[in-house]
Amino acid sequence: DLKSEMNKTRKLPLMKDTRASDSSQEEAIDQWARRRKQFKDSKKCSSTGGSSINSTITEGSINSEDARSVDLGLHSENEDRGFYTENFHSASWVFRGDDVSPDNSPRCLSKRPRPVAIRERTVKIAKGTGNYPWGFRIQFSKPILVTEVDTNSAAEEAGLQVGDILIAVNGTDVTSMPHSEAANLARKGPDILTMVVGSDISRYPNTPRPTCRGYLHKRTQSAILKGWRKRWFVLKHNGYLHYYKHKKDEGKCRPLEVTKLEGAEIGVDTSLGKPFVFKCIPQNGNRIFYFCATSNQEMKRWLEAMDKAVHPVHQNHVWVDVTLHNTALPPLAIKNPECLGLLHQLDRNKDVWIQHYCILKDGCLYFYATLRSTPAQGGLYLQGYIVSEQSLGSKRSVIELKPPSEEFKTFYLCAENVNENKRWITALKASINKWLPLHQAIQDFMNRPLEETRM
Repeated sequence: DLKSEMNKTRKLPLMKDTRASDSSQEEAIDQWARRRKQFKDSKKCSSTGGSSINSTITEGSINSEDARSVDLGLHSENEDRGFYTENFHSASWVFRGDDVSPDNSPRCLSKRPRPVAIRERTVKIAKGTGNYPWGFRIQFSKPILVTEVDTNSAAEEAGLQVGDILIAVNGTDVTSMPHSEAANLARKGPDILTMVVGSDISRYPNTPRPTCRGYLHKRTQSAILKGWRKRWFVLKHNGYLHYYKHKKDEGKCRPLEVTKLEGAEIGVDTSLGKPFVFKCIPQNGNRIFYFCATSNQEMKRWLEAMDKAVHPVHQNHVWVDVTLHNTALPPLAIKNPECLGLLHQLDRNKDVWIQHYCILKDGCLYFYATLRSTPAQGGLYLQGYIVSEQSLGSKRSVIELKPPSEEFKTFYLCAENVNENKRWITALKASINKWLPLHQAIQDFMNRPLEETRM
């Protein structure tokens, strides 16, 4: 269940349940508020990093099509049981909070002084050729901020990222230095530019994870049937490769097999004498998968996506840690919710409406069984979703949460009456509007008249 899964993944000391009676409800809330403050002060967060906080996917092959074995008890793909986070992990998002005016920058890019939590690392960039040999741009601000990293540049290869804060250049502290002086330090230095950079983990954007879909031919190694079979493959944001018999089966049927790609060995294969063949050897090494694409371009598309899943960037976003922590709180202990109350969620597989007590906070909708239930049963990460009122079946007023891409799930919610629906729709739109895609935040920020230096 969700609680046991959280116990495995969180590095924080676990808190005991506080089940207050009606007469001591306020005291319980105060106690949770104190513990929540202790959590915030400790800044010792950890992240599950998966596409679902309550993931029950088994590592490796869950059931083999080649061996004709079906063990449905080993696999659960019902992401609704945990937190649905795929849309969050599909792109980089930055939190701008209540600064919704276009004249204001997102907080992660704001020049306003504020306390930050810095995670430092060293980046070494080999000098290239041309007028801008390192391939990045810094902005006039204190601290100096990286606002652009050229594609396929030495800076990108070294791991420099938009939003990085310059702390030192070639051993000299530049935290209080004008950006022009920092640029001169770099130009006068050796061909290997050494910089200490920091990430503001309280506002730093998450790293998007790869996704890829399409038909491939898979080599069957069964003792009974051998050859190539056309299958629909889906590489998800959590680094698991799913495949189905047909494209239409995705989302409706269990996958024929699920394989974890992290740590796997992938590459082009010429041993079979067939063009556009590549192989994948999972980390457990129990078997070798052979795939055949329809063209060299299609093969490269899959290899690039799979390589990112094989070598994932494990960057924790503090907001994921906060939502994980909030799941252990009673509903009324989540501070300053934007909306709360009963909502019914449509289970499209069973065509039934399931009642939850819901809390909306900063683009996350938490689901509880009742007002006094702990922990949360699950919820939705709502970044990028479009909220509207629709009619569905016999219900004339339903809240539709439509994803930014067809590959993600659409959700339907319904409150007790039309007025309640409208209240929730207003709150959901405002909460989602607190988040911006990184590319849009950068574009808005770059459009402002700022002094910058290109390196």
